[in-house]
Amino acid sequence: MGIGAVTTIAILAQNLISDEIANDEVTLVAERTPAGESVPNSQPKKQAEPVAAATPRPKPTPSENVTINLINRLVQRGVLTQEDADELIKQAEDDAAKARALAVKERTQPAREEEDTSQIFAEPTPLPLTSANVAQANPPPPAEGPAASSDEEAVDVSYVPEIVKRQLREEIKEEVMKQARDENWANPNVFPSWASRITPFFDFRIRYEGIFYPGGNDNTGAFPNFNAINTGPPFDTTGAVFSPQLNVDRDRERFRLRLRLGAEMDLGDGFTAGFRIATGETDTPVSPNQSLGLANNGQGGDFSKYAVWLDRGFVRYEVGGKPSEDFQVTIGRFDNPFFTTSGIIWYEDLGFDGLAISGRYRVADGVTPFAVVGGFPVFNTELNFASNRPDKFSSEDKYLAAGQLGVNLRFNKDFSAKVASAFYDFENVEGKLSSGFVPLTSSDQGNTDDSRPSFAQNGNTYFPIRRIIPTVDNNFGTKDQFQFFGLATPFREANFTGALDYAHFDPFHLKLYGEYVENIAFDWQDINSKAVNNRGPNLPSGKPGHFAGGNSGWIVGLKAGSPALEKRWDWNVGINYRYVESDATIDGFVDSDFAGNFAGTNLKGYTVFGSLALTPRTSLFLRFMSADSIAGPTFRNDVIQFDLNAAF
Repeated sequence: MGIGAVTTIAILAQNLISDEIANDEVTLVAERTPAGESVPNSQPKKQAEPVAAATPRPKPTPSENVTINLINRLVQRGVLTQEDADELIKQAEDDAAKARALAVKERTQPAREEEDTSQIFAEPTPLPLTSANVAQANPPPPAEGPAASSDEEAVDVSYVPEIVKRQLREEIKEEVMKQARDENWANPNVFPSWASRITPFFDFRIRYEGIFYPGGNDNTGAFPNFNAINTGPPFDTTGAVFSPQLNVDRDRERFRLRLRLGAEMDLGDGFTAGFRIATGETDTPVSPNQSLGLANNGQGGDFSKYAVWLDRGFVRYEVGGKPSEDFQVTIGRFDNPFFTTSGIIWYEDLGFDGLAISGRYRVADGVTPFAVVGGFPVFNTELNFASNRPDKFSSEDKYLAAGQLGVNLRFNKDFSAKVASAFYDFENVEGKLSSGFVPLTSSDQGNTDDSRPSFAQNGNTYFPIRRIIPTVDNNFGTKDQFQFFGLATPFREANFTGALDYAHFDPFHLKLYGEYVENIAFDWQDINSKAVNNRGPNLPSGKPGHFAGGNSGWIVGLKAGSPALEKRWDWNVGINYRYVESDATIDGFVDSDFAGNFAGTNLKGYTVFGSLALTPRTSLFLRFMSADSIAGPTFRNDVIQFDLNAAF
């Protein structure tokens, strides 16, 4: 930019700062007074006064102070960045120096009185937007007061006619504001700069769900609700009432909604922070669904309000951010960092608490290995455990350490695949038998009570974790047997996941996927000696049957259609079949939809589904699921879900 650009910015600033700079004139003060001398007071003459004679004088040099002050004011108003301002100031200093040199040179030339006089009285005409041309079209009148000696520098004040000012305003407004909008630094209608670094997220789902039970299920008390027992007061196994039981014979229908709202914020230098809130009947890890009109122990009913929960909250550091190379460190509560194709290990919307580190790097065309490692607290012992004892019990903290290695493969433009193997090592999640004690009331606590799951679905094998000593106080074990139940096996899970995509008819894709998991910590003999569920029929002797559970699970499926619903009438359909034994994985973290209220493990069955996009942001989804139990008493159910989804 030259003097013209600086003058353009300065005059624009005059219009923007009208409360501090007079709108009737633009002054360009030449700072040429020698140091130590006062500047004579000068006033411009009125335009109507005649001028008898004009003495040739040099053109005024641009004032650096005025220009710099105006530029700094534009920075304060947010019109210019500091970097642009520094550049303008430097250019202004250079141009002012050149102008002074030119003024000295012109003073050595003979005066041309007639030409100067004609310039003074000439009709103002539109001029190029430079300070030199403005001064030339409007030469300053002689200053009043004592005349300066010929060797002294004169102070000139230029008068700009109103017609010229109006034209300057219009041209400056059009030119500079266009530049400002193009560069996004002077448009008054844009959001603050920080707003562009925030990415909001919102989705909403309303669902009809029907759960139907064919005849033949065992409704004799064979399906205790272990989660209800372990999250409530301990159950007296010698009492005259049934333990909490699961529904196996009465059809149910319900309408459910899910609403999630959140945002990610770019903090700069590779850092991102994010949060999300979501609905949910309770704080369970596997379902943000809220049943409309839910009563009993849940929130809602009679048009009551519903609660929302903090579902995500994290900080992430990322380097690369490309499909070919990326490195991330995430801490807080965040999405599942592991590659998975189904819900037989992890529910699709499960949030992970802890720290995850992941990375990928392309080593050859079509070959991009990736890795994920992480540590996650599963349960932390309450500070005052046991709360009703002056002497406290040891902690029963639970953790997950996990790692996954995989590779993305592209064989050609039609075929691609993604495969991975993972290992999930759960620490301290199995139940522990307590020290012997005599609970006299249901509020008495055992030293291993916190080894029971704080949340569970269904399918895992349990055993009683309280060693209650028979005494006269409990009628030698025939009453007051207040019991909790813990998981009968540790969990160390080996997992293999894969997906193959065929895109020859893009956007129509065919995707074949599968997943396998095995709990390598499973010990059948140990479990058989203590399990209270997942057993076969009673033996002829009347003793409980042998343990019938297992430690492996798998799923295979096929999906056809659009990989994602991105535009109207995009669609996809699919089918899968699963077989997940009782203790292949922890049932509290798996798919919460398959089998309805029996969701978890110890299930086999198939799912058929289809999706249709109504718009790029709204879609329909229909799914039918049929499930049967694997071990233990007979159980079957069918579930139908129909969803309307909206996302932003």
